[in-house]
Amino acid sequence: MSEVYASRRNRLRERCNASGSATALISRPANVRYLAGAAPRGAVLLLGRREDLLVCLDPPEDRPSEGRPDEALRVHCLRLPGGDPAVAAADLLVGEGGDSLAVEEHHLTVARHRELRSVAPGLRLADLGGAVEQLRVVKDEEEISCLRIGAEIADQALGELLESILVGRTERHLALELERRLVDHGADGPAFATSVATGPNSGRRGHRPTDRRVEEGDFLSVCLGASYRGYRCEIGRTFVIGTSPADWQIELYDLVFAAQRAGREALAPGAAFRDVDRAARQILDSAGHSEGLAALTGHGVGLEIEEDPQLSPAAMGKLDACVPVTVEPGVHLPGRGGVRIDDTLVVRPEADGGPELLTITTKELLAL
Repeated sequence: MSEVYASRRNRLRERCNASGSATALISRPANVRYLAGAAPRGAVLLLGRREDLLVCLDPPEDRPSEGRPDEALRVHCLRLPGGDPAVAAADLLVGEGGDSLAVEEHHLTVARHRELRSVAPGLRLADLGGAVEQLRVVKDEEEISCLRIGAEIADQALGELLESILVGRTERHLALELERRLVDHGADGPAFATSVATGPNSGRRGHRPTDRRVEEGDFLSVCLGASYRGYRCEIGRTFVIGTSPADWQIELYDLVFAAQRAGREALAPGAAFRDVDRAARQILDSAGHSEGLAALTGHGVGLEIEEDPQLSPAAMGKLDACVPVTVEPGVHLPGRGGVRIDDTLVVRPEADGGPELLTITTKELLAL
């Protein structure tokens, strides 16, 4: 993998050089891990004039779930406790004659930025912007493989839960069990806080699990994800508790399913972000559910659970091949219930079979 990380750093260095900065300081943890192979607590990556350095508070621990630093990188650990790796990196750069540094202003705090200027007053600071985030959008096949394994783990955890007795159990208990199953099957941990919503709680977007117990006739809406080697995927499904779904539940489910399918089918290299959103959103709009819809139909995933691109009405840009995204429309009826269907897919050209579905748990309306 060393050549992969070196290639990523070289691509970033080319962008920096084009904008007039010979060096860069990467502080956002996901970006550090992308370029260095690991992001120990508080670590930063310095793309220096002569060599690249991973500046850490402590020596990196050898934990596969947290990644391993690229062997080609020199690791510099701070000698004194309480230091700031970003400030130490700037000081090292000045020591080797550096006079300019591109930083991730969107990640550095004002206090940290001020400290950099204080320690290296002669260093000209420029904004790196979202250069690394842009490099991360298109994934290589090794990254996609990690997402695929994470999706398999999430599918397995959800499938096992559905085979158990659900009535009488609390939302909180079900969420904790799902997260335990993720780890049992090899995940680093949950990709985000697992959501379990039952009955009227499923009508609340962003619901956090409570002590409400599952009852007959409930909608059961579940959203979970697995993190595998740092890469995070997402799946959301909605079920009915009991043998006979009500007519309104079937109608609402079929509507959201149609919207989600339209969004999935719109995924293709060259498709505009807003067109994917429109494909799903217009089905819900035409059925009278324009009020209260989520701002996004989907988003990118990777080392973070919400990455670019954003699939929204105002989003600018077009999809590329090998970009993993979610498609997750939902309708939530306050006080009554709601449906959300959420998949993680990889954009592929038609010649390669079209979008690759990573999360394969059935989207049939199951009565549990």
